[in-house]
Amino acid sequence: MSSTAVEYPGLSLAPPAWLKPAAGLGMGSAPSGASTEMSTGTTLVAVEYAGGVVLGADSRTSMGTYVANRTTDKLTPVTERILACRSGSAADTQAVTDVVKYKLAFLEIESGRPAPVHTAAFLFKDICYEYRDSLTAGIIVAGWDEKKGGQVYSIPLGGMMVRQGATIGGSGSSYIYGYMDANYKPNMTREEALDLVSRCVTLAINRDGSSGGCCFMAAVDKNGVERKTILHTDLPTF
Repeated sequence: MSSTAVEYPGLSLAPPAWLKPAAGLGMGSAPSGASTEMSTGTTLVAVEYAGGVVLGADSRTSMGTYVANRTTDKLTPVTERILACRSGSAADTQAVTDVVKYKLAFLEIESGRPAPVHTAAFLFKDICYEYRDSLTAGIIVAGWDEKKGGQVYSIPLGGMMVRQGATIGGSGSSYIYGYMDANYKPNMTREEALDLVSRCVTLAINRDGSSGGCCFMAAVDKNGVERKTILHTDLPTF
C-alpha cells in the first residue's frame, strides 16, 4: 500500500498538540495495584456482508484489574455512515477519533459529499503510524459509501492499514480466531452477519477477563446506521 499522503485543499493531516492526553486525566485516583490509564481491553468484531457491514463490541472498560465502566459504547460514529471500533488506551483512542471526526467534517463541507470509508481509515492510519511510539490505539474502521459499498479496515498497533472481509481486535480476539475462520463467508446476508458478530463477542466475553458486559452492535448500509444492544442476560448461550 502506498504511503503517499492524501492531499485535500485546506485539510491538514497533522494532529494538534493535544493529541496525547495525560494518562489518568480526570479519572481520579486509581485503586491500589491498578494502572492509572484507562484501557479498553476489549473484543471488537467487524464483518462485510452483501450490502453493508456489521460491527460489534463488548462494553467493559478496565483499569488494570478494576472494571471502571461496564457499559462503554466502543462503536464511535465518525460520519453518518462510518464508525470506528476502539481498543487500547481509552484516552488515546478518544483523542484520535475526535481529530479524525473533525477532519472528515471539514472534508465533507469542502467537497459537498459524504467522506469515503477509505479516507476515514487513511486518516486514522496516518495518525496512528506517525505517533506509533506514543499511542496505544488499535482501531477498526467500518462503513458504507456509494463507490465501494460496505468496507472494513483494520488498523492495529503501529499504524498498518488493511481492508479485510472480516476482522477482530482487542484482548478477546485471541479466543475467537478459529471460530471466525470457520464461520465467516463472503456475501453473507445481514441476518447471518449479525448472528456471527453476536456469537463472536459472546464467546470472547466468556473467556477473556478484560471483556464483559453487554454487546453493542451496528449495521451500516446505504440506508444509514441501525444500532442494537444485546444485554448480558440475553447473549447467546453455548
